[in-house]
Amino acid sequence: MAISVPATALQLQSLVKSTGELVLSLAEVAVPIPGEDEVLVRIEASPINPSDIGLLFGAADMGTAVASGTADRPIVTATVPPALMRAMAGRLDEAMAVGNEAGGVVVAAGASAQALVGKTVGIIGGAMYAQYRCLRAVDCLVLPEGTTPAQGASCFVNPLTSLGMTETMRREGHTALVHTAAASNLGQMLNKICIKDGIELVNIVRSPEQAALLRGLGARHICDSSAPGFMDDLVDALAETGATIAFDAIGGGRLPGQILSAMETAINRTASSYSRYGSAVHKQVYIYGGLDMRPTELNRGFGMAWGLGGWLLFPFLQKIGAADAERLRQRVVSELTTTFASHYSRTVTLSEALQLDTIAAYNRRATGEKFLITPHGCPAGA
Repeated sequence: MAISVPATALQLQSLVKSTGELVLSLAEVAVPIPGEDEVLVRIEASPINPSDIGLLFGAADMGTAVASGTADRPIVTATVPPALMRAMAGRLDEAMAVGNEAGGVVVAAGASAQALVGKTVGIIGGAMYAQYRCLRAVDCLVLPEGTTPAQGASCFVNPLTSLGMTETMRREGHTALVHTAAASNLGQMLNKICIKDGIELVNIVRSPEQAALLRGLGARHICDSSAPGFMDDLVDALAETGATIAFDAIGGGRLPGQILSAMETAINRTASSYSRYGSAVHKQVYIYGGLDMRPTELNRGFGMAWGLGGWLLFPFLQKIGAADAERLRQRVVSELTTTFASHYSRTVTLSEALQLDTIAAYNRRATGEKFLITPHGCPAGA
């Protein structure tokens, strides 16, 4: 039976004007007809990830946000500080569609992709805060029978990032790792992976409540950065696990340098000789998020064998090649409702996602608060 598809549908767009104004709105766009190797997906669920928020708001000060428009077609405007306009140069006066990943149902397909019609899929590729999305069939992850779109909506970014961390650890010769903001959805996935794969993981959290959450998941090494004895606890955990690589979601402030210093102190506990250049063991911190946008501070008390760099999922997947990337994707599919299950604190429609109180809530990026957009206003199995 043919599935009815409208001629136009809604898409959430973000526009930074050269006048220094951010404009968020819902645009009526044409629903494309899929080409030979393409599919058209009716999007049922799409998560709001920190990387989505970065594109959605750009460098705007959301404390200046003002709402206008109607309940069905809200418009939000905010000011971009003049000092930050240079960072927006590449996107000025160009309306950009937002949303990295989603779950939905294939409602139309080109000649070579007809077998996917009616399938529930996870998809990635941008422009997912929309009611329909046309993309290549190879960019779809067919979900197991009985999986809901909401269960598959977050099957790319967090699962592949957490797997990418352990894969990077192995490829760079480390045997254990450190993760910050560890009580997040991604952090919980990483804990499950490490427990299942027998990898020692040091979790850094920011409150006793977050520590308790991870203990309930079976995490062994938890260090609370708000505790007076944080550095001593971190050194002890690093000495016990031998972790010499860290993935940091915070980015700004002192934490990356504290991790490197604690690694050096832990290594020197068993050093047989002294060197004024520090230990010869390489210590690596990768920043992959920006929960703290302040400058990163380093007190150089960790010798000379160290590295600080950035880590992003998509460059990593390109680096390891198609075969290994597909291996990771298939693991996600096989453990989608266990290891890689995502939990959402709130479900909103496209128009609700542009309400000022909702924006303030998901822009906090608080641990345990993950939002899911349902473009057609249905529960989507959430």
